[in-house]
Amino acid sequence: MSSPVVALRRAILAALIADQTLLAMIGGPHVYDEAPPGAPTPRIAFSDVQSRAWSAQSSIGAEQILTLTVWSGARGTREALDIADRVVTLLDEAPLVLAGFALVDLRFVALATKRTQSGRYARADIRFRATTENA
Repeated sequence: MSSPVVALRRAILAALIADQTLLAMIGGPHVYDEAPPGAPTPRIAFSDVQSRAWSAQSSIGAEQILTLTVWSGARGTREALDIADRVVTLLDEAPLVLAGFALVDLRFVALATKRTQSGRYARADIRFRATTENA
């Protein structure tokens, strides 16, 4: 059996690359587990995840706190924030289908921005909380 972390990542990836508006914003299917060297910006990458037991007497479950990161090479943070807003629109309370698991809830939790590499990139970290149960 796959882990709920992997199942959720696959479902999120499928939802993001299926959205033509988002693909237009990032110039194609630039959503990565880890971006390859020289990957274009803007792009989205999976970042940190925390997973812990979230079980009840009748079911085995997991809670995940996961972060998606938007990277932008544009001046300022506007592009990164616009893309982050689209990601939140697509994923907050989305009824994603997970292989081997049932998604109970997926909620937007927080957004943080910062500049990296001496201001070369704008970064927007989008945090979500997901709860899953074994199917």
